[in-house]
Amino acid sequence: MRATLALPLAVASATAGIAYASLYERNRWTLRRFDVPVLPPGSAPLKVLHLSDLHMTAAQRSKQEWVAGLAALEPDLVVNTGDNLAGMDAVPGTLRALEPLLDLPGVFVLASNDYYAPRPKNPLKYFKRDHRRVHGDPLPWRDLRDGMTRRGWLNLTNARGDLVVGGRRLSFAGVDDPHLKLDRYDRVAGPADAGADLRIGLVHSPEPRILDRFTADGYDLLLCGHTHGGQLRVPFYGALVTNCGIDRERVRWLHRWAAPAPQRPAGTWLHISAGLGTSPYAPVRFACPPEATLLTLTARPS
Repeated sequence: MRATLALPLAVASATAGIAYASLYERNRWTLRRFDVPVLPPGSAPLKVLHLSDLHMTAAQRSKQEWVAGLAALEPDLVVNTGDNLAGMDAVPGTLRALEPLLDLPGVFVLASNDYYAPRPKNPLKYFKRDHRRVHGDPLPWRDLRDGMTRRGWLNLTNARGDLVVGGRRLSFAGVDDPHLKLDRYDRVAGPADAGADLRIGLVHSPEPRILDRFTADGYDLLLCGHTHGGQLRVPFYGALVTNCGIDRERVRWLHRWAAPAPQRPAGTWLHISAGLGTSPYAPVRFACPPEATLLTLTARPS
């Protein structure tokens, strides 16, 4: 009798899990919050909204409305670490979602799913470290870029820049997507601006070779995306894959990144967003809801 029931129960459990992951959890928009003691001693807090991996389609009105509603948090700065698009017609919906946030100071880098549309692929390829990448059709990434820069957001794709936010001068550097081997760190290399109140580095995919260089150059906070937090996580085990060189333990959220150079023995702060979307060809999340993060930057201890 037990053997007779085992197969139907297994099938029912698998069906329920797939339904939960595809119909409920991938649309359970979540706001994550962390405090980061990274500002000079005595500084007032700064609120940074970190968005990543929207993978937006034109029809995702629920996601668009939720992202637009994040303006009610009144962040001092918005950071977007790429992979915004999931279709040729997604730019208007993405800019509509960002519209209330574009009035705020903002910075961004672009990534693979800003440049190229997603394609169907065998999910087992994610378990292969250096699987061959085949690009989809080119996306209208210039329209997205121009829509953000016209409103004053800084494009940090292989570039440096400064902003004055809340009376503090913030110094930034960013690189293009290492996942596509478009990163050109040498264009932004060199010591971070010691005169700034805070130094922030941006890159979509958290590849250790890039994180090491930002850390050695003296950046206080690194912001990344790409991993989707693993997207499918096993309770008590965590992410099955990271889809990049980062370790599974740091595939999402706030961590320290150890310094490769003796001048920063404590390393720097690293935040990896679990992101707000999925590929249209893998529309599931399990134990890893789609999320944005509000980082409250606070003063370091004296």
